[in-house]
This record gives sequence, C-alpha cells and structure tokens, in this order.
Amino acid sequence: MGPPSIASRAQLAWAASAMRPAGTPFRSGQLSALERQIFDFLGFQWAPILGNFLHIIVVILGLFGTIQYRPRYIVVYTVWTALWVTWNVFIICFYLEVGGLSKDTDLMTFNISVHRSWWREHGPGCVRRVLPPSAHGMMDDYTYVSVTGCIVDFQYLEVIHSAVQILLSLAGFVYACYVISIFMEEEDTFDFIGGLDAHSYYQDHVELKPVNLSK
Repeated sequence: MGPPSIASRAQLAWAASAMRPAGTPFRSGQLSALERQIFDFLGFQWAPILGNFLHIIVVILGLFGTIQYRPRYIVVYTVWTALWVTWNVFIICFYLEVGGLSKDTDLMTFNISVHRSWWREHGPGCVRRVLPPSAHGMMDDYTYVSVTGCIVDFQYLEVIHSAVQILLSLAGFVYACYVISIFMEEEDTFDFIGGLDAHSYYQDHVELKPVNLSK
C-alpha cells in the first residue's frame, strides 16, 4: 500500500489542527447552561428546565459536528441559537415586567405550582425566615416565608443569567458560522487537490507499450 495522497495528508493535517481548539464557545455555553439548570431545578422552574435541557443537547450536537466534521449539525446549532436568544430575551422581559408581563405569575412553572425562582429566597445576603401566619382562621400548621436583606433582588440575578446566555450564544453563533465557512473552503480545496492528485497518479502509473507499425 502506497503513501497517502496529497488530499489525504491535507485532510489529516487539517483535522488534527481543528480538533485542538474545537468547540471552546460550545463548551462555555454548555457549562453555563448546566449551572443554570441546577438552580432552575432547585426552584422547580419547569419551563426554563425544559429549555436548558434542549439547549444542552443542541450544544453537544454542535460540538460533535465540529469535531467529527458534520456541517449539518452545526447548522442545527445556529438555528437553535436564534431561538435560544429569543427565549432569553423573553425571560429578561418577564422578570423586568416588560410588556405587561409579571414575575409573580406561574408562567415559568406551567401553572402547576406556586414555586418561584430559587434566587428569591437564597440570593446574596438574603435572610430567609419561616413564620406562622398572624391572620385569624388559618390552619395552625400553615406558614409563610419572609425574605429580607437581599443585596441583589432575584429578578436581577435571573436577568444576569439570561444576559450571559445571550452573550455566549452570540459568540457561539459567530464561531459556528466561522466553522461552517472553513468546512466549505476545505471541501472545495480537497476537491481541487484531489482531482490534481488523481490525475498525477494516473500519469505515474500508466504503462507505456511499444507500438509496432506494420507496413
């Protein structure tokens, strides 16, 4: 078996160089989404939990597409990034109560529970106290939670999380577009070099036979 062709050597060299830095924005977005998923689970925020889960799956798909040379997977990631940015903009508007939205509704829990953001009671500096009700006629075992002393209100922490997701998504989108363009250029280069290499291979291995000219 002879040595690899020019196109094969170029493919191997490019793949080796691409795998080293591949997916840095993807990994950052995945780690950030995992961190956010943990706190959303603690707060029983089912809508964000579902969104985070889908985002993590698509980020893994994009990372796999980058390493394994699957441009279609990266295209799926770029489309999802637009949806993910839109969702995070909606969350920012929700917690800042823009456009008639209210952070006190059960929208984030699909109206199946009264839980709120985990940061509402566990934010920086927050002092959480469980106190019995003072109203007459309520059950003796009924309690409510009083939160005081928070350095940053929970809605602003949620806005910061969404803003970080938007910035990481924009960086990932730019990186994905760059990788797709590199893939397209490499495919064109491989086709061109491969054609020249095949032509050279044919010329090197063609057998020259003497021709007898008969009168």
